[in-house]
Amino acid sequence: MSTISIIGSGGMAAAIGSLAARAGHAVEVTSRDAAKARALAGQLGAGATTGTFGAAPAGHVVILAVPYSAVLDVVEQYGDALAGKLLVDITNPVGSDLTSFVTPEGSFGAQEIARAAPADAQVVKAFNTQFSHVLAAGPLEGHPSDVFLAGDDPQAKLRVSSFVESIGLRPLDVGSLPMARTLEHVCLLSLGLMTHAVKHTHFAIGLSLFG
Repeated sequence: MSTISIIGSGGMAAAIGSLAARAGHAVEVTSRDAAKARALAGQLGAGATTGTFGAAPAGHVVILAVPYSAVLDVVEQYGDALAGKLLVDITNPVGSDLTSFVTPEGSFGAQEIARAAPADAQVVKAFNTQFSHVLAAGPLEGHPSDVFLAGDDPQAKLRVSSFVESIGLRPLDVGSLPMARTLEHVCLLSLGLMTHAVKHTHFAIGLSLFG
């Protein structure tokens, strides 16, 4: 097992952190609000620790579990402290109307994060198509939730895939980092279903294999 650093203290940070701690990973939690980081680390148990916001994370894998509205500022504040790290982007750059994006024309969230990060950091998109409470609930009727991921570095994706498997989920590689744009559209699909068809958030989008 390895050390997983999580920047953020909200629902997704709690969900991923809980699964990671239960799987035997060492979890470090960091937040601008140090009290919230300490509270989440205490909630996770299993020896979870807190880091100093802006300092080099203890883990090689760093999960960016903050809203997209804050993530670019966070990455820029960390600066070279993220050099050489594997950054897992779980964000969705969705506008307030829940049908559009706030990214510049022709770009997408993961690409903006990659531009803000140190040149030798690797960015992998993952976990952005899951609601936090569904993720935290674990497998449904014995079937693990699917985690779609996209990135340019094969070894980085392999490492994220191994982490996803270790916490009881199924990784599904969809291709290079530009495919993160498609995964961000999957978030819009979920929001559309929530608004117009399903009327709640107790569902997950995944893949069924036949034959």
